Amino acid sequence: MNKKNEKYNTLLSPLNLGAFTVRNRLIMGSMHLGLEEASDGMTRMADFYKRRAKGGVGMIVTGGISPNIRGTAVPFAAKMTTTKEMLQHQQITEAVHQYDCKILMQILHSGRYSYHPFGAAPSRIKSPITPFAPWSLSKSGIQKSINDYASSCLLAKQAGYDGVEIMGSEGYFINQFIAQRTNKRSDEYGGSYENRMRIAVDIVDAARQVVGDEFLLMFRLSMLDLVEQGSSFEEVMMLGQALEKAGVNVINTGIGWHEARIPTIATSVPRAAFSWVTKAAKEHLSVPLVTTNRINTPEVCEQLLAAGDADLVSMARPLLADEDFILKAEQDRAEEINTCIGCNQACLDHIFKRQIASCLVNPKACFETEFNDDVTNNPRKIAVIGAGVAGMSCALESAKKGHKVTLFEKSDQLGGQFLLAAKIPGKEEFKETLRYFQVQLSKHKVDIKLSTEPGVDELTDLNFDHLVIATGVKPRQVNFKGMENNPKVLSYPDVISGKVTVGKKVAVIGAGGIGFDVSEYLLHEKSAISTDVDEYLKYWGIDKSLRSRSGIESVERVIPEPSREIILMQRKPGRLGKGLGKTTGWIHRQMLKDGQVKMLSEVEYLESNEAGLLINHKGKEVLLDVDHIVICAGQISRNKLFDKLINKLKDNTNINTHIIGGAALAAELDAKKAIKNGIELAQSF
Repeated sequence: MNKKNEKYNTLLSPLNLGAFTVRNRLIMGSMHLGLEEASDGMTRMADFYKRRAKGGVGMIVTGGISPNIRGTAVPFAAKMTTTKEMLQHQQITEAVHQYDCKILMQILHSGRYSYHPFGAAPSRIKSPITPFAPWSLSKSGIQKSINDYASSCLLAKQAGYDGVEIMGSEGYFINQFIAQRTNKRSDEYGGSYENRMRIAVDIVDAARQVVGDEFLLMFRLSMLDLVEQGSSFEEVMMLGQALEKAGVNVINTGIGWHEARIPTIATSVPRAAFSWVTKAAKEHLSVPLVTTNRINTPEVCEQLLAAGDADLVSMARPLLADEDFILKAEQDRAEEINTCIGCNQACLDHIFKRQIASCLVNPKACFETEFNDDVTNNPRKIAVIGAGVAGMSCALESAKKGHKVTLFEKSDQLGGQFLLAAKIPGKEEFKETLRYFQVQLSKHKVDIKLSTEPGVDELTDLNFDHLVIATGVKPRQVNFKGMENNPKVLSYPDVISGKVTVGKKVAVIGAGGIGFDVSEYLLHEKSAISTDVDEYLKYWGIDKSLRSRSGIESVERVIPEPSREIILMQRKPGRLGKGLGKTTGWIHRQMLKDGQVKMLSEVEYLESNEAGLLINHKGKEVLLDVDHIVICAGQISRNKLFDKLINKLKDNTNINTHIIGGAALAAELDAKKAIKNGIELAQSF
């Protein structure tokens, strides 16, 4: 191997999995894309997976495909039950096999997680996250389900897949049989653990009989359920050993059920927070094991593999963020990787809203066919004013297209609002996006002018063809008596950037994303919960010794005493944080609850004085004894330069002026929209 690859020697080494050998130890793990049900979805999926195969990943696992109608997650969801469906998948396998990459189809039966009234499970017990109680399967229904799994395996083989992953984790159908929590049967598929795990072994037995030995069977095994009445680690290992005997080639690590109230993949979870579970399993199992969850850099992959914690690493979202992840590691260009920040905003949040998945830091993901990455034959001279994520994404994409780009930023740093976001405990990964932009802007020779606020005359005199205003946002102010020149009243940028010292009693005005971020910053500014695995495990009550059933039973959470008294308020009625991320909002609400943050709605702000903040709360005047008041009342556009340019250039048809990101629309702006906005504009040049 070349010297430049030695730092990732284990990650880049091949591995024999029995049915075949993979070129390296990186798997693109299963993730539903939403393309599975789209009208042109199979063609787009083929292009999506082909791009990841070209980027060097050793093996790909598709999103979950149901073995029958009852197992579909939603009505009309993807399934593998007919020859017609099988033929549609051939374009995916053919696309991937153009490169030295293997691909598995994941078979996923949703069980009681189905969002339709025809779902089937071991017992008629409704899930807390779905609207319908499932039907309890009869013995013949169980046998039919086993046969359906085997049939799907055979169809997957005929479609050209190199194997399948049988989903037995995350609280889905097979996991529901295994756990006493969801299995109340009294026949041979219920009662004792040997009976409850029977369906998993029977499915693998049936699959192996129909596909033969040269087809890989990977089983996603729930090694840590993180819900009450789940499996003990000893039981999990008993099942793992039985699966090995039944013919499984590889066992993948599954962590947590969807209904578990413990974050396992959000950005607030430390990197590789669960690799220790896979490491423990290696002492009991003999087939190759896969570790997963919050692994997003080649350095972490290499560390885990070289230490023997696992044989392979699975990551899904990091390969949404950068399709060339492994290629860049191979070429010693890891600093150029567009790192997944674990935000969930464009991937999982989209899927749970029945939208097509994408990526906040890479809006081209799943939309590859809609973007043109060719270099232009007609290079233009472009000025971008403002180096927040909208401006940086526009400047970078423009430079990649071959244009000559100058990026102006009035401060001495790139990043804009993202610089503040990266300081929030639990959002440390955001620094990786800033690093990525800095490296890429330099590589593509963008002329960066920091501490520079160009005037209208300067911009017009430099003969730019396009002027892009990306000057971002500034805090929205609220007006109440006594706030002017009051040292008690602080802006959120000054608080997060550390420019001011904040007292022990704080009122936070505004309960949107910024208000929650500021509250978490004030509570956890010195916390290591999101960066130290042991601190994270203690905080969420997870037993690293694996002696506790499900990893949590009888484990007390260790929640530190709050460092401040915080009151978080909003004008409107209703629950605070209603607009937070669909899959992560509950985490933020829980952490503020743990920190004893008092939350008030229907608040009118009356007066700030030496005694604190006087408010009207639901018709009653209340004086809050606080040291400081932090204004987090949203943002407004910073776009005066755009207005001046429009007036200056209204008679000049040779210069095109554009406005993007927060400068164009501050309301409900987020980084996802800003980055996409910048790329889409650059694509139009």
